[in-house]
Amino acid sequence: MQAPRVDIISIGCLSRNRLWNETTADRTPHATTTLVRAGKRVILVDPGLPGTILAARLHERTGLKPEAIDTLFVTNFRPAHRGGLVLFEHAQWIISEVEQDAARASLQALIDDAPEEDDDRSAMERELQLLGRFRPAPDKLADGVDLFPLFGYTPGTCGLLISTPTVSTLIAGDAVPTLDHFLAGQVLPDSQDIAAAQESLREAYEIADLIVPGHDNLFLNPRMMGM
Repeated sequence: MQAPRVDIISIGCLSRNRLWNETTADRTPHATTTLVRAGKRVILVDPGLPGTILAARLHERTGLKPEAIDTLFVTNFRPAHRGGLVLFEHAQWIISEVEQDAARASLQALIDDAPEEDDDRSAMERELQLLGRFRPAPDKLADGVDLFPLFGYTPGTCGLLISTPTVSTLIAGDAVPTLDHFLAGQVLPDSQDIAAAQESLREAYEIADLIVPGHDNLFLNPRMMGM
């Protein structure tokens, strides 16, 4: 059986990187988008860019068109990880069950507290409807592709662990924001649970040979070089 293949479709960015001493949000944040092909499964992870741009990136990097994607997985429900959802209406959308439940509870609480005619209430109701389009991700998406909990940044942040006979690749989402954060042992300051996020960062260091961060390019775990 052919081993799973991982391709970076688009390299994401943070709105500001405090490790670069940035004090203002100078960029539109979007997540790194990854394609995983395992057997007959074609899984796109974190479609952060707008649909038309992402379609072009997908074709440039793989020769595939959006309709080739059968599964769409988001590592968390933050907007930066789902800017291109509309491009994949035909696909199955999945998210960790813990993340979906937590996001649903948070949105419902905000809706309940908002006035009936509030524009923010309408926006949150649309968000809740969008969240309902997702289904809970299974523990195993395909042979060699497993759900990997990385709680902390959000209550249910989950990555994917892609295993082959020679290398393990972790699509980490915001559990590992960038290479700089990984090298500095830092998590994002707006993490909902800093202690849990720090533990997830340590797990990434222990488990993965290659890491796809939430907002940066694929990199080799320094542990592989004795660091």
